[in-house]
Amino acid sequence: MAEEALLGFLEKNDLISDSGQFADERGLDHNEVVNVIKSLHGFRYVEAEDIKREAWMLTDEGRTYAATGSPEIQLFLAIPPEGIPKEELQKKLDPAVYKIGCAQAAKNKWVDMGKLVTRKVQHVEDKVKGLLLQIQEGQVVDQDDIKALKARKLIASQTWKGYSVKKGPNYAPKRKIVATDLTRENLQRFEEMPTNNFVESSFWNFDALFQPQQHPARDSHDTFFLKAPSTTNKLPDGYVDRVKSVHESGGYGSRGYGYDWKIEEATKNLLRTHTTAVSSRMLYELAKQKPFVPKRYFSIDRVFRNEAVDRTHLAEFHQIEGVVCDRGLTLGDLIGVLHDFFSRLGMSKLRFKPAYNPYTEPSMEIFSYHEGFKKWVEVGNSGMFRPEMLLPMGLPEDVRVIAWGLSLERPTMILYGIDNIRDLFGPKVDLGLIKKNPLCRLGI
Repeated sequence: MAEEALLGFLEKNDLISDSGQFADERGLDHNEVVNVIKSLHGFRYVEAEDIKREAWMLTDEGRTYAATGSPEIQLFLAIPPEGIPKEELQKKLDPAVYKIGCAQAAKNKWVDMGKLVTRKVQHVEDKVKGLLLQIQEGQVVDQDDIKALKARKLIASQTWKGYSVKKGPNYAPKRKIVATDLTRENLQRFEEMPTNNFVESSFWNFDALFQPQQHPARDSHDTFFLKAPSTTNKLPDGYVDRVKSVHESGGYGSRGYGYDWKIEEATKNLLRTHTTAVSSRMLYELAKQKPFVPKRYFSIDRVFRNEAVDRTHLAEFHQIEGVVCDRGLTLGDLIGVLHDFFSRLGMSKLRFKPAYNPYTEPSMEIFSYHEGFKKWVEVGNSGMFRPEMLLPMGLPEDVRVIAWGLSLERPTMILYGIDNIRDLFGPKVDLGLIKKNPLCRLGI
């Protein structure tokens, strides 16, 4: 409803100057409107500029007094015209109300706090309750009154955040269906890889990918190795021998790495550092199928890195991976697939930068231009799997495999304007974000 209202308004108007006012005028929840704006901005349907305002909100104590009256007025009204002994007055009121009420009523010169408490005036106004109600209704209050209420901890400052919104370069009166709206057709075009094994052997995580055993990524400073069980004894013997050979002396047009490959390193268990470990298993199984059948695989699952935790890094995150295996594929096919894939995520401007990966050649880093940040942001990695990885598996020589991967968290942070990954994933996540954002719609 909020999205329809927002896009419909912009169809006939140039600007929404204030998202808060827009929501109030239409009886919409402003948080829902903000989430819609962030989503539309991520797909460039709209351009949005931040609006921030300092606002005063009632504390729990302030809300109580706005409803029941200030302590001083409660105390004043509890005093009959003839007066009341202090002990009896104390019994009639809540202890906190009595204590605060005595101090404030005496300060206002409303009462005489002797053994017999009496009124000094006959009529008083509950100014505190009136001011609290004004603030509650969003009315302007004098700064001296604000200071007095703040000193009594009846109000607290809160930053209100909203947006001004105008049409973006991809504006349309109705959002187009994108890849987040999964359909039966989307899912049937690719085969999901079984990624339910967080624990992996170094062989499948590194060695099968033609990653040398002295590579820095295999150091304990970068990878979580298991203490128990520390090793595996389940590796395919003949294939292990071929991997050992290509590492040590090359083959398939490669010189190899020229070092003494050790099975003890390959059998070490670890928490997988990438879902490409699963891709290597899938390609090995595919190579055993005769005749060869082209395949397209995908996976979305968790991976683990021994990294320092900061605003953009966690020790665990989610990786999205795509793999296409067919005869005669080229770098041009990979670039075309990447443009199609990322355009469905709302990223139409892409650049590619040559990179190095042990298991792909050529390799490319993927950058997308972020309209909000006004700069190019790295969004993924890609490449063509090397012959030294594919041919020892037993795949035909003319079969090529293109692959790409990206974290799930980074594009999500860009889409929803989140600048700290710990606000998206982990124990500090605001559950309101989950409750207020729309579910992925499965058209199955």
